Amino acid sequence: MKLNLVMLAALTAAGLVACGGDNNPVTATPPAAPAIPEGTTVTLALLETTDIHANVMSYNYYSLSEDTSLGLERTATLVNAARQENPNNVLLDDGDVIQGTLLGDMQAVTKPIACSDTLAVHKAMNAMKFDGGGFGNHEFNYGLPFLSQITNTDFGIPGVTKPGGTCGAPAFPLVLTNVTGVASGKPIVQPYTLLPKTFSAVKPDGTKLDVKLNIGIMSFVPPQILEWDQKNLAGKVAVTGVQEAAKQYVPELRSKGADLVVALSHGGLDPSSYSPKMENGSYHLTSTGIDALLIGHSHLIFPKGKETGAAALDPSFAAFPASANIDAVNGFVNGVPTVMAQSWGRRLGIIKMTLAYTNGKWVVQNGKTTVESRGFKYTDGSTNVAADAAIAPLVASEHAATIAYAKQPLGVTTDFEMSSYFSLVGDVTAIQLVNQAQLAYVKNFIATSTDATLASYKNIPVISCSAPFKAGRNGPSDFTDVAPGASSSAPVGLQVRNPGDLYLYSNNNLQAVKIKGSDLKAWLETAAKQFGQIDPGKTTEQDLVPSYGTIYNYDVFYAENNALTYQIDVTKPGGSRIVNLSYNGKPVADTDDFIVATNDYRAGGGGAVPGIDGSKTIIKSPDANQTVVSNYLAAQGAATGKVTLAGNGSARSWSFVKTTTAGPVILRSAPGHLALAKSAGLSAVTAEGGLDASGFAKYAIDLSK
Repeated sequence: MKLNLVMLAALTAAGLVACGGDNNPVTATPPAAPAIPEGTTVTLALLETTDIHANVMSYNYYSLSEDTSLGLERTATLVNAARQENPNNVLLDDGDVIQGTLLGDMQAVTKPIACSDTLAVHKAMNAMKFDGGGFGNHEFNYGLPFLSQITNTDFGIPGVTKPGGTCGAPAFPLVLTNVTGVASGKPIVQPYTLLPKTFSAVKPDGTKLDVKLNIGIMSFVPPQILEWDQKNLAGKVAVTGVQEAAKQYVPELRSKGADLVVALSHGGLDPSSYSPKMENGSYHLTSTGIDALLIGHSHLIFPKGKETGAAALDPSFAAFPASANIDAVNGFVNGVPTVMAQSWGRRLGIIKMTLAYTNGKWVVQNGKTTVESRGFKYTDGSTNVAADAAIAPLVASEHAATIAYAKQPLGVTTDFEMSSYFSLVGDVTAIQLVNQAQLAYVKNFIATSTDATLASYKNIPVISCSAPFKAGRNGPSDFTDVAPGASSSAPVGLQVRNPGDLYLYSNNNLQAVKIKGSDLKAWLETAAKQFGQIDPGKTTEQDLVPSYGTIYNYDVFYAENNALTYQIDVTKPGGSRIVNLSYNGKPVADTDDFIVATNDYRAGGGGAVPGIDGSKTIIKSPDANQTVVSNYLAAQGAATGKVTLAGNGSARSWSFVKTTTAGPVILRSAPGHLALAKSAGLSAVTAEGGLDASGFAKYAIDLSK
């Protein structure tokens, strides 16, 4: 066959035909990219999700009911709309993806998925075509081997082996900038990556031009992962401070051609003096040369929502001094655009930026940058967006299996409803059982121990503490409510799902610390900081609990027969609120000894309780707190068949110092539960008011009762 001469000439000119007798093929030279005229601009949107916590479906596995206020299937609808508005876009996730619901626990612990399978949440994210992602602290909860498998990553850590072959994993690159292997000294995951993107730009004459931009991404986790997941990470990984890690790698990213550098920081905003051990060090990344900051971990909204009737800023943001240079309305921190998309898929962060081609490089036009944390009700302020119908079929089998698992019976009934709607005004129905389970475990551990030191502690009082983990942190649907409507005449059978509702964090292991009375008082003072300081003479409305952002630090203490009691004076400043602290009717002295049953997070220093830093830990249990609660309930079922309000839900160890106020004091909680407060004998809860912008009801609190 003869080659057409015209075609031959064209191929020769293009360099695609070898010359003479040369047997070496000639590599084609790609056509040069069209020149980019000075002043060409490109507008793009950085889209962020954070703290998804395995909430794929708009469904609450603890209550077995739909919840249209959350779920990645609705976030997908926000993403679709944002992409329509911004064809030039990059979708990124800021971590805490895999843990947080019964679905996550089932796929990691109860029935661990095979290497060939992909986590349900990753299936959804792959379908949504994420461009990249980072890590959060909860990624480490299930251990390094599991994390290695579900990310299909060899961490290079001795003793941590990824299954052979290719495991199901995210179809997008993951980065982790500040975690290294102890043995190797090298990052366990690539510390950064460049995402090559082709965007449509506009030349100065108004015509369009396709241009290529390299988006550099980095990811940071809190150094506290070494404390919170000590059992999984000790001796295996090290964590660098966020600022040090960023200063090391930002120049590398720039040298490799990054046109835009984006930090995915799984930490909130703390403008206090920098420390490499800061839990919420995101603020200090703004001085490292990054162009945009996507943050998480705090489960808050930043900047303030733009939808009609948007909730007020969290008080923790409003309290920042002007010198911190944090614009929480427009979304800038020291001039760097910053966004936090709340949690559980309920919002989508959107940073819209314009870059101009100037002197051979792309330069951000700061005056044209806008930042939005967009919620489900962004269209009209009242209607949640519909779910993206493409997501549910992808995870239908996993969703059904989780529901079936959740419904399995525990073999015990309850004659009372266990809820956290009013835990912040003294209700212990959702807390006492947890404390009883922990206390019984530690007492038995000491009584049966063959360790001489532990045996010597047999006469030291054992007490327990636990927090109402689900008490509004993630909105008005985020409350514990086990066995609603249960009564002595109509007891309700408990199910597998209920211990997780009472004790949310399946990764926590039970530990015990030996402390003095002075430590106990300091611990209680730390917990009492969750309350705002109430001014009795103020005539305007005051929030009893200004922010639910760290409600997991509100520890409620308990001793057998309610032997430990104390009061909280909310008119006093934080640090001087605990009064009338007694044990067995006697004031607690600074030198008194106590053993406290708690979790590894708190025992290791989580929550910054003075003196509780791991040095006082005497028991490190192999059992998870959630498992301890489940086993305790099963044991009660085997012994008596039931738990009761009288024996397991009415021992209130604390109360407020009675105070008369000139103006209203309110507690924000889920609407429609005033009757529950009344039936529980919570006389301080006097009325239910209207809803705030977030959907919380304002309950009137009379502190004189």
